[in-house]
Amino acid sequence: MRTVRPAWLWIVALALIALFAPTVVWLWQRWTLSVWHNAHGLLLVPVVAYFVRDELIRARNLPESSSGWGFAILIPALALQAADAGLNTQLLSAVALVLALPGLSLLFLGMARTKAILFPLLLLVLALPIPLSFTETIHLQLRHLATAGTAALLPWIGIPVFAQGTELHTARGALQVADACSGFSTLHAAIAVSLLTAYMTPLSSRRALVLLAAAPIAIASNILRIVLLVSLMVWRGPEILDTFIHPLSGLMTFALSLPLIFWLGGNDSRAATGPAPVVAQS
Repeated sequence: MRTVRPAWLWIVALALIALFAPTVVWLWQRWTLSVWHNAHGLLLVPVVAYFVRDELIRARNLPESSSGWGFAILIPALALQAADAGLNTQLLSAVALVLALPGLSLLFLGMARTKAILFPLLLLVLALPIPLSFTETIHLQLRHLATAGTAALLPWIGIPVFAQGTELHTARGALQVADACSGFSTLHAAIAVSLLTAYMTPLSSRRALVLLAAAPIAIASNILRIVLLVSLMVWRGPEILDTFIHPLSGLMTFALSLPLIFWLGGNDSRAATGPAPVVAQS
């Protein structure tokens, strides 16, 4: 039997949608601004939606009733939103939006079903844009790693290369491995997806494999992308980097790493073994 929710509950939901609509627009702009920065958010949101839907299907026999505890979460979220209205950072508003989602879930789905989807909902915080000032050191280390990995692989396909800092020098010119080419966005998305995949995976060995392999897979995907770009630059000339191939190669890293993480998780086996133990949520 379908639960009929009171009209005031829908009014609250519509008011929150209107309140956070500018924040959603801002997030969309950041996610689509460049394939090199924050594009992981654009991929992570559908992945989280998939896992939330999957959990709700599994929790369909749990009681569904509105919980007033939702307001205990919504009130701090609204306070954070009000603070951002004065500071005009938009990022605090985005955090408030992620915080508000479990509150809405409590109001509409109740305590039991909210517990079932809480972990995927909280991982949406990883979809938020991160200011470059907070990740500058990580970007630099990833750039050096990508440069060294690319320099080690290129001679195997017959391309002499000399690495200096984060520059790759070839017979056709030099290529700078900049922050945009560090692979941080892919790494960020891979870690988030690995957490979700491990959460949904029934076997402890599979969970460990997914969590340990996420970072190496993301880094390796980015190195392969740079190897491809340098190879094309040597064979076709530096102008190849000004074509659609350059940003398309950025999408390639997601296309390589994320499906591989899903495959390592072996989520299809969960249907036969039941949901993962609660310990996987920690």
